[in-house]
Amino acid sequence: MVVPSYPDIAATVARIALGLLFLPHGWPKIKNVKATIAFVKGTGWPGGAAFAVLFTLLEFFGGLALIVGFLTQFIALLFVLEMAATTIFAKQKLGKKYISGYELDVGFLLLALVVLLLGAGPWSLDRVLGFA
Repeated sequence: MVVPSYPDIAATVARIALGLLFLPHGWPKIKNVKATIAFVKGTGWPGGAAFAVLFTLLEFFGGLALIVGFLTQFIALLFVLEMAATTIFAKQKLGKKYISGYELDVGFLLLALVVLLLGAGPWSLDRVLGFA
């Protein structure tokens, strides 16, 4: 028995899911950027203030962009890079363990990688604009 695959549906679901998962991470940071900057600087992250602002903008506006499928693969690549950085940082600098530590970052990284590889899918602004 052959199980059918649906890559167009998979791409769309993965893209929207990743966007919806990042919105609640970005929204509190948008609402209180100063606290986000203070937290990141307090951890010793190199370039703390700049990265705090960039991650905040990426998580909120990148999440919105993914939901509508705009610049999907570029945004997904940025999320892969962000999650790789935060995973390494959480493990090395903050000493977090995998469970109850950085497993969510790894999950986000893998989902972002799936979106990067599959692209936006047919139901996206990228497709309408001819980017996909």
